[in-house]
Amino acid sequence: MYRFETTLANVLWECGRSIVQMAYNRLEPDDPQLLPRQICVGLSCYRRNRKTRSTISTLFGKVRVRRFIYQALEAGESGIFPLELALGLTAGQATPALADVVGRLIADLPQQQTLAVLQERYRLCWSVATLRKVTEALARTLEPLRHDAQVTYLVDLLQKAHKSSGNGRPSLVVGRDGIMTPMRDSWQEACTASITVYDPKGNRLGTTYLGRMPESGQETMTRQLTALLRDVLAAWNGPLPRLHDVTDAGHPPQDYFRSVLSRMKHPRTNARLRWTWSVDFFHAAERITVLAEALFGFTPAAKAWAEKQRKILKTRSNGAVRVVQAARALRRSRGLKRDRRKFGEALTYLWKYREYMAYARYKRNGLPIGSGVTEAACKTIFTQRFKLSGMRWHKDSGQNVLDLRVILRGGVWRYVRKRWLKLPISCNLPKSAAARAKTAWFSCYLCDCTPSARAP
Repeated sequence: MYRFETTLANVLWECGRSIVQMAYNRLEPDDPQLLPRQICVGLSCYRRNRKTRSTISTLFGKVRVRRFIYQALEAGESGIFPLELALGLTAGQATPALADVVGRLIADLPQQQTLAVLQERYRLCWSVATLRKVTEALARTLEPLRHDAQVTYLVDLLQKAHKSSGNGRPSLVVGRDGIMTPMRDSWQEACTASITVYDPKGNRLGTTYLGRMPESGQETMTRQLTALLRDVLAAWNGPLPRLHDVTDAGHPPQDYFRSVLSRMKHPRTNARLRWTWSVDFFHAAERITVLAEALFGFTPAAKAWAEKQRKILKTRSNGAVRVVQAARALRRSRGLKRDRRKFGEALTYLWKYREYMAYARYKRNGLPIGSGVTEAACKTIFTQRFKLSGMRWHKDSGQNVLDLRVILRGGVWRYVRKRWLKLPISCNLPKSAAARAKTAWFSCYLCDCTPSARAP
């Protein structure tokens, strides 16, 4: 049975490869007189030359394709292959179906594992240089499509949340965090952001992500996140959802809330939006543990006291104030068993952010009290792909992989792929009737473009 199935698979594979090769070679006529003498692509014009052979990669391995080359009329410019343009090859190497597979593989796997999968499943022996070339070309093509796809995805989630049962309103929750990433010269801080939609009951319906390699000031992340939020609110026609930001109180997230979110206006009505901000509950709970250890030492009493105070913080109004008052009273009556500095820092943290720790109210409104989604984004987007053993990254090549991973893990790959496959191939063809008749194969069968009125 093993020999039978493997032999049959090989036969079917070779049959598929032969059909693909035959189909692609039949798209372009062999007779050069049936082809236009000159064509224009963009602002450059080209003259027909000879027919040459090339090897392209498909889901059925490599196939040989014979296609005409058109040489540039202007000196110093390289020629083009209209057939390859019309087939939509990525980096002149991979067909769209294969490029889709490669993008999803490299977004999840290191390059050596990706190459191994390509060889095992698709019988493609690519070099590292070829893989990086295709990755770069694919990322540059898909990244401009990500924004609109994420807008569509989040609006779909808001519609689903609006139709779900439960009192109250859906919630649009933003989170942002930094994560240290191994770069070529040193470890540097990259950043990621998450946008999540919750239904009125507080159930998470879906999340999409953004990610940027280390950048001073994180300005690109700020620009992308702000544009995404504004376009989602502009596209959403239902009741305004609750707008909430939950972070770990780091400096970039705080600055973003105070300088952008708190001043944001509705893109259609120009009314001031009411964003709320909360400090991650689990970061606050860690400070309670520090207080308990300073007051009681490493004893069961410390554990019991910390558990009681965490419950007060989570369920009572002005919970942070109550915890601070209780810790101060115990310090006066019992003194401190451990580090006074850590006790003071934890107490200052809880008091400083007390108004952003209204967890009981957040729970009643169906809002999350923890930044677990954002912490998970750091793990999902960066740790599982960028921080494996021995990895070191260049900013540009790392951003190419990151762009593909954000699209894949952010739930919008199918949205982006749909838009990508509908992108037109821009070409300007001769205006004469005879020339247009000769170029019918190019415009109708391959690129679906409308011949331009401009003469070459």
